[in-house]
Amino acid sequence: MTDAGLVLEGGGMRGLYTAGVLEYFMSQDLYFPYVIGVSAGACMGASYLSRQAGRNKEVNLGYIADKRYLSLSNFIKKRELFGMDFLFDEIPNKLVPFDMDTFINGPEQFVIVATDCETGEPVYFEKEHQSEHLTKLLRASSSLPFVAPSVEYKNRQLLDGGIVDPIPIKKAENDGYRKNVIILTKPQGYFKQPPSKMSSIFKYKQHPKINDLLMVRYKHYNQTLEYIHRQEEQGNLFVIRPSMEMPVGRVERNKERLERLYELGMKDAQEQFNRLESFLAKNG
Repeated sequence: MTDAGLVLEGGGMRGLYTAGVLEYFMSQDLYFPYVIGVSAGACMGASYLSRQAGRNKEVNLGYIADKRYLSLSNFIKKRELFGMDFLFDEIPNKLVPFDMDTFINGPEQFVIVATDCETGEPVYFEKEHQSEHLTKLLRASSSLPFVAPSVEYKNRQLLDGGIVDPIPIKKAENDGYRKNVIILTKPQGYFKQPPSKMSSIFKYKQHPKINDLLMVRYKHYNQTLEYIHRQEEQGNLFVIRPSMEMPVGRVERNKERLERLYELGMKDAQEQFNRLESFLAKNG
């Protein structure tokens, strides 16, 4: 085990890239003492820490054609594009069982990021919350605005952690990890664009704070990318990102595209692994 932290960005179905990278890490028995994930990154990170090789692929590619996973009919029936009960109950408990014992008993710290709808602040959930409520917290972290309802947990209403802390590198550093590996889901040179005028039409009446956050999210995201770039240049970070642009959106259902993205993650991780090992071996 290395002494570095691992930071996992979200990105909806673009998280298949992260799944591919983590699959290669598992094949090399590479685990980090500290893992923090947002949304899809948190979901992929959980299966990685449960040591279930192939599980992320089985879940996210094996069921992508199932309407219960992702479909317009889900939105019509439940106001959610992703079938959240299917994803966070039926799959982990029945169809592709999640190894909770291995996950909880593992030595790694695991932090899940969500957004508090009332305060607009990030909320970080560590393992003390996860033994009984892991799937609920992963669901909260993955509940995208307007395509999934907020999740109630201990008198809080929670949504996708990517709204307010999409790449939680600062949290990893504040938790004591000065050397970190980050897996991003967009290629070099990507910056988030400001929201369109059309997006201002859609409002959260019950959570007005979320509206404000969504309008400035692009600024915070781009500032974080700039910070990552500076830290990477100084040798404090190792970043794995898609080596090429791939036409995969947050709600992608094309299985062939998703499989190519997953394979790209494995390929990029393999090609960069020697450099990564050198980075991890450095002191400081």
